[in-house]
Amino acid sequence: MTFLRTVIACLLLLAGVAAGAAELKIATIAPENSSWMKAMRAGAAEIAERTDGRVRIKLYGGGVMGNDRKVLRKIRIGQLHGASFTASGLGDVYSDIHIYGLPLLFNSQEEVDYVRARMDETFVQGLEDAGWVSFGFTGAGFARIMSNEPIRSIEDFAGKKVWVPEGDVTTIAALKALGLSPVVLPLTDVLTALQTGLVDIVGASEVAALVLQWHTKLKYVTDYPLIYIYATLAVDKRYFDRLEPGDQDVVREVMSGIYERFDVENLEDNEKATEVLKANGIEYVEPAPGAIEAWRERVADVNREEAENGLFSQEIFEKMLALIDEYRQQVATAAVSPDAE
Repeated sequence: MTFLRTVIACLLLLAGVAAGAAELKIATIAPENSSWMKAMRAGAAEIAERTDGRVRIKLYGGGVMGNDRKVLRKIRIGQLHGASFTASGLGDVYSDIHIYGLPLLFNSQEEVDYVRARMDETFVQGLEDAGWVSFGFTGAGFARIMSNEPIRSIEDFAGKKVWVPEGDVTTIAALKALGLSPVVLPLTDVLTALQTGLVDIVGASEVAALVLQWHTKLKYVTDYPLIYIYATLAVDKRYFDRLEPGDQDVVREVMSGIYERFDVENLEDNEKATEVLKANGIEYVEPAPGAIEAWRERVADVNREEAENGLFSQEIFEKMLALIDEYRQQVATAAVSPDAE
């Protein structure tokens, strides 16, 4: 009986420790010495201090936990609790997350800002309904067409092989409509694919092209926004709900603040990266007259068809198109009447 009481006491003690302290294990592909990791580690330290050590965040950087699919699998079995995901990374658990990143949707960052100010909360709530706590979104600029031959018109796409991230089911049909041959690969295989000729074209932001060294295998950038790139830090709600309500508030406040700062800093980083690419001999080329309209016409039909087929919410998609149109009308009105508000 004495032994049994001792075992029970030890179990109760361990349970008390577990209840009093929680560790959230978060994965990311961001390199260890990147600004992202530095900001996240600072945030983790602030959370630990403000919760008196009840919540600790352990970060796994540099992609050591694998690609998005492997990370999701590890979250499901409890080996991890969350990660920094791109839209394609969470598409399997919440398909509407793809909508911001549909090809040739936005003309400018200003359009993105207008839409996101009115729709981010829709996607945050959608993720929560799907079992994920999101701390907001951070944009990484636009993916632009990067290639070894100049791409100015729809004819230039013929026979070219383009990289598509794993899980990005919404982009494949649009790229095929442009005459491209999509090649689905994990992010870590893209540099080798460029070296061997497995892919001819990538869609990437300037920062990504530099950090991942893709620019060393490319010569041209088509200077037009192809796809808006964004990410979110998402934690499995099952684990997050185990935190005390006050501690949840602290985590939300700190992490949301970090992602808001990233939103601004990433734009500045892309501007700097653009100058670095040009200094390294990358040539920016303009689309030929009428090319953008031709590209958009083909892609718009695909986007609408995917919405109608339920690949993502048609209601949310139509709402976003209406907001984009609303913004463009406001800009057009202001251009005609400079004094109009």
